[in-house]
Order: sequence, then C-alpha cells, then structure tokens
Amino acid sequence: MAAAQLTASSISARSLASFEGLRPSNLKFGSPACVSLVNHRSFRGLAVKAATTVAPKYTSIKPLGDRVLVKIKTVEEKTGGGILLPTTAQTKPQGGEVVAVGEGNTIGKTKVGISVETGAEVVYSKYAGTEVEFNGAKHLILKDDDIVGILETEDVKDLKPLNDRVLIKVAEAELKTAGGLLLTEASKEKPSIGTVIAVGPGTLDEEGNRKPLSISQGSTVLYSKYAGNDFKGKDGTEYIALRASDVVAILS
Repeated sequence: MAAAQLTASSISARSLASFEGLRPSNLKFGSPACVSLVNHRSFRGLAVKAATTVAPKYTSIKPLGDRVLVKIKTVEEKTGGGILLPTTAQTKPQGGEVVAVGEGNTIGKTKVGISVETGAEVVYSKYAGTEVEFNGAKHLILKDDDIVGILETEDVKDLKPLNDRVLIKVAEAELKTAGGLLLTEASKEKPSIGTVIAVGPGTLDEEGNRKPLSISQGSTVLYSKYAGNDFKGKDGTEYIALRASDVVAILS
C-alpha cells in the first residue's frame, strides 16, 4: 500500500508551528515528486511521546462474604544456622497475619461470622486463595474455610485447628523392614499413622450450628496418604493438619 506523503511546497515551517497548513486539500497521495513526511526538514521540531496510563492507587481492600485478607509472611532467605538459601530452596510460606475479614456467611437462618479476627497469625492451605500485591507487600484473599488454624507461637505443635481440621503428630517411619533390613531415607515409606494433638471446633450443619468432631485429642489414628498440610516442628518432629474426613480409623 502506498504511504501518505506531502509535497514540499504544501507545508512550511510556519504552518507546522500552528498546524494551520494541515488541511485535507494540502495532502497528496502517490505523487512521484513528493517528499516523504518523515524525512522533511520541517518536521525536525516535532516530538511524539507515547501516552502514559497511570494506574489508580487503592488505599484499602475489603474482603466480601466469608473471605479473609492475609498478609503473607516473608520467605526465609537463611537457615537457622545463618546459611543463605538459593531461591529454589526457599519454601513458599503458608502463614501470615489477618489484616481484614468479610462480613461472614448465612447458613439456613443463622448468620455465621468469620472464625478468625484481625491481627491473628494463621496457617492456610497450600495453593488456596488469590495472591495480590498491596501496600508493597504480598497478600492473599482466601475463604475462611481455607484457613487451617491459628498459630500464636513459632512452633507448629501449638497450632489451634479451625473448623473440621485436626493436628496430628506423625509416627516415625520404620527404619527396618520386617526381615530386619535397614531402610535408606529414600526408601522409607511415608507413615500414615499418628497421634491427634489438637482438634477443631467442628463442622457447621445446615442450620449453621457447630457439630463437634468424633475424634478426640490423644487418639492414635490412621489417615489418608497425601492428605492435608505437612509441617515440621522446631525439634524436627513432623506434623500434619488435615480434615477429620481424611481420618480413616481410630487405632487402639
């Protein structure tokens, strides 16, 4: 397609300054004698800048319904001994501080509020919620039910499970086979037996009332493999927080 061009006599520096000379009658297309618009000396004083869109700055985020806004804890860049961790070795944090809560939900005729309050330190399920950056920090908007529990200390053994979740201290993996052979770390099968350390207040029925769990603290239980969220305590002890429905049986 032929480019639009202007004749050298049709535009002057004076007319460019006021743009009065740029009229349809002065434009000629396809003329062999014309001079390219971009090469004409009269255009030396023109400067074109791309438009800049300024995004609005939001001053607050208000979660709706049964959702909660959590400020994510910063990823640890060092080990307990001060060794720097590469990016690939840094574990995605699963905890943070509640900075805003929704108005709750209505089940049946009962108004059910959020189970956590602003300022609470919580642990949440992996891959839950929507991550947003706000006030220079990463936050997560998630549902109240995605919060595993409240953790007021630095040790996961003090986790207070919420709703229908239970905290289990995982039994140590067997070091030997039935025939007495020593097992390497890679070949040790993940145990699915543990002791219940703490239980949540229970599920909500159709009327919005709490229904206590049938699992009690101190019980030895068998649970589904690969369920829940795994944690490691300060002393290296392994724990798992999962829903009561993932507990298969009580052992005695």
